[in-house]
Amino acid sequence: MSPAPTDIVEEFTRRDWQGDDVTGTVRVAMIGLGWWTRDEAIPAVEASEFCETTVVVSSSKEKAEGATALTESITHGLTYDEFHEGVAADAYDAVYVVTPNGLHLPYVETAAELGKAVLCEKPLEASVERAEKLVAACDRADVPLMVAYRMQTEPAVRRARELVEAGVIGEPVFVHGHMSQRLLDEVVPDPDQWRLDPELSGGATVMDIGLYPLNTARFVLDADPVRVRATARVDDEAFEAVGDEHVSFGVDFDDGTLAVCTASQSAYQSSHLRVTGTEGELEIEPAFYNRQKRGFRLSWGDQSADYDFEQVNQMTEEFDYFASRLLTDADLTPDGDHALVDMRAMDAIYAAAERGTDVAVDAAADSDSTADSADAAAANHDADPDSDGT
Repeated sequence: MSPAPTDIVEEFTRRDWQGDDVTGTVRVAMIGLGWWTRDEAIPAVEASEFCETTVVVSSSKEKAEGATALTESITHGLTYDEFHEGVAADAYDAVYVVTPNGLHLPYVETAAELGKAVLCEKPLEASVERAEKLVAACDRADVPLMVAYRMQTEPAVRRARELVEAGVIGEPVFVHGHMSQRLLDEVVPDPDQWRLDPELSGGATVMDIGLYPLNTARFVLDADPVRVRATARVDDEAFEAVGDEHVSFGVDFDDGTLAVCTASQSAYQSSHLRVTGTEGELEIEPAFYNRQKRGFRLSWGDQSADYDFEQVNQMTEEFDYFASRLLTDADLTPDGDHALVDMRAMDAIYAAAERGTDVAVDAAADSDSTADSADAAAANHDADPDSDGT
């Protein structure tokens, strides 16, 4: 007999991934100095137990050196050229790559050549082909690669995964996931930003926020997508080049679970994840925004309960997980292969929206043109790597 749901919730450990043998500090170089790095990543590392920021890398020497004042641990401010040349490589152990999607590849390649562990923001790149090159670069150099899916170290999400695995809601049947925000009104009010440039983003909504319900559903279910269908709509001309302002997509998982996900860059800020099974249901709402308190509800039989748990800074949890795994020489997840599944699934979602038909994930539309465009963007000095890619 499965344990009672209340027993499982009460037994949950916030950092179930952390052992007692973690000692030391991982020194991190921040690649990209946009608002996310300055306001979220550097403070999160400063609050962490197992890592510290020692190097910052920017397009401007003045900007990089000025950023050394953000925290006492930062000892070097480098330009991108200096980073590629290996300047101050002995001052850091790992890199956090937080540039626009289409610029991840060159910085990860350099980090791999320097023998540095990599924490790369999601999605891996602007196209499947460039993402595959990125993973291959780390494999060739035998350097650890982790992809920054912060929801996978979020206690509420890890709790949901445990409950599903324990059979508390029976067999999963449906997942409903949603994430929306008003990008141009509230988040980054700039119609010329990189998210609206298909060469740098690969897509505005699926790649940026639709990825959250997609990947979190994968993690909670421990399942992978095999087939998708999708509809995309554009109302604001600022989104015409990318083609996806509002998106709805369905996913068939390999365990038989069906998912319906929605995402919008021009709607009220909202997020939730709901998993319905044969015997119960769990819901996280709000779900995906780091600064919002996550709510958690479990329903089973004729009962339901809202559970409180320690709220955390998801970025601090993510960095400490990354550092602790490096310090104990343990496997890192989610890794590059995991992230490639998302890249292929999102490629299939865009293809399905364009064709108006179901698309198998392993038979998504050829993205050579996107890869070529992203290659061109990476070589374009007008593209600002300091525009955070989160």
